This record gives sequence, structure tokens and C-alpha cells, in this order.
Amino acid sequence: MNISIAYLSVVLIWSTTPLGIIWSSETVSPLMAVLLRMLLALVIGSLFLVVMRIRVPLTKQALKLYSFSTIGVFGGMFWGYIASRYISSGLMSLIFGLSPIISGLIAQRVLNEVKFTPLRWLAFVISLCGLGIVAWHNISSGSSEFIGIAFVLLGMLFFSLSAVLVKSVNINIHPFATTLGALYFSVPLFFISWFIFDGQLDIAQWSVKSLGAIAYLGIFGSLIGFLGYFFILQKLSTTTVALITLMTPPIAISLGAFVNNEPVGINLYIGAFFVIIGLSIYQFGDQFIKRNAYITSILDK
Repeated sequence: MNISIAYLSVVLIWSTTPLGIIWSSETVSPLMAVLLRMLLALVIGSLFLVVMRIRVPLTKQALKLYSFSTIGVFGGMFWGYIASRYISSGLMSLIFGLSPIISGLIAQRVLNEVKFTPLRWLAFVISLCGLGIVAWHNISSGSSEFIGIAFVLLGMLFFSLSAVLVKSVNINIHPFATTLGALYFSVPLFFISWFIFDGQLDIAQWSVKSLGAIAYLGIFGSLIGFLGYFFILQKLSTTTVALITLMTPPIAISLGAFVNNEPVGINLYIGAFFVIIGLSIYQFGDQFIKRNAYITSILDK
């Protein structure tokens, strides 16, 4: 697989996933939409496992890995889809873009990672200010989008927690096996959630647009995107991969505005600017200072 194509694919898939969630939930209930998406990914993924003869281990460590992965798959997707009736795709992408910072905070507690430097705390505050600008506008205007913001924040927290817990499991298995293991665990949870909170099967209301979005997310969002991400993670530096979280929110906001006619107010532009600046400082600030300090020390000699 070509690295450039894989990298571009992950950027495009992550940028279009929020819009796909919005479209899939237009005529299909959110919980049914995510259930169908995961079922499709499970069926196609299982066939791929058989053809490629990839084994899904059932050791204690592997089961722990699948369980931790399910926290992100089910927790993140459940709240993300529920929020799709209240929030724009661009704002959804913007909030999920905060996950690297939140994962860093959680990792300090769970993995005993190095504490945030003052620069990273500054980045966290700047990003929160950006999100606060967007949220405050929705509160003051009485918009129901604030409900969606709260739901997506919950989903992002589950996603971030899952990412940290997965790192705590010391096991070396195929990334596709991890994906399918998480799907085997999460699909029953999605079915139970749909049965309890929805239980309706209004097939006559389903549009081709929603079904197409479900198919796209099931194949690309849940399978190809995941494989592409792990491929580039093995081939490229962490810094290069981290650029994806900076690129996806602006692309998602632009797609939502031009393709789905989502309103983009000045508050969203300002909030997005602060969030992206905060993410940039978080990802690259300390490296920039160290590099410049090193160059300065050489020039002073």
C-alpha cells in the first residue's frame, strides 16, 4: 500500500465521517443507523478474516484489548449518533479533534505518563476557550445544538479513555483482529440499545441517501479507515500522523457548509480557530521550543 494514498485516505475518511453520520440518521433512526453500520462492518470484516486467514486470539490479554476497544467503539459511536439530530457535522468533528489532549490527561492517571508541561496546559486552556465560544453562543441563543455538544463531548471522552486503556494492554496482534474483536463485543450492545431506546423498524421511511451513508461508513469508516490509520502509524512519525487531527475539522466544517448547507456562523469560525491553535501548540509546541533551543545553543558556541 502506498503511504501517501493511505495517509490521504485516512484524512478524507475522518473528515467525511461526521457528515456520513448526519446523512445516515436523516431517515433512519440514529441507533438503527449505527447498528446497521456496525453489522455491515462485522460481516465484511469476518469474510475478510476468513479469506486472509487472520486469527482472532481469545487469550485473556486479547479479550481485555477487545473490551477496552469497545469502550471507544460503543461509547463514542452511541453518543455521537444520538447527537446527530442536534449538531452539525463540522462541530462534531471539531469536538472529537480534542481527543488527543483529553487522552493525554487521562494517560497521566492511567499510564503514569509525564505530566503536562506549562505549554501543553496553555494549549488545553486555549482549546477549551474555543469550545466555550461555540457552546456559549448556543446557550445564549437557545439553540438545541448545545444538547448535541454535550452528547458529543461524552462520546469523545469515551473514545479518549478507550485509546489510553488500549495502550495499557501489552499484546501484539493484527490490527484487523483488534477491529473485529471490538465489533464482536460492541454489536450486541448496539442491538440492545436500539431495542430498549428505539425498537422501531420503519423501513419504508429509509432513503437511498441514508442507506448509502451507512454503507460508506460501514466499509470505509469502520474498516478501511482503521486499517489505513494503523498502516501509517507504523510507517510514519507520530508527529506526522498527529497532523490528521488538525486537518480534519476544517475540512469537515467546509464539507458540512458546502455539501450539506450547514450554517457556519462567526462563532464557529472563531471557536474552530482557537481549538486548532490549541491542538497545534499541544502537538508541536514543546518540540518547537526544544528544536529552537538546540539551534540557539549551537549558534552560541
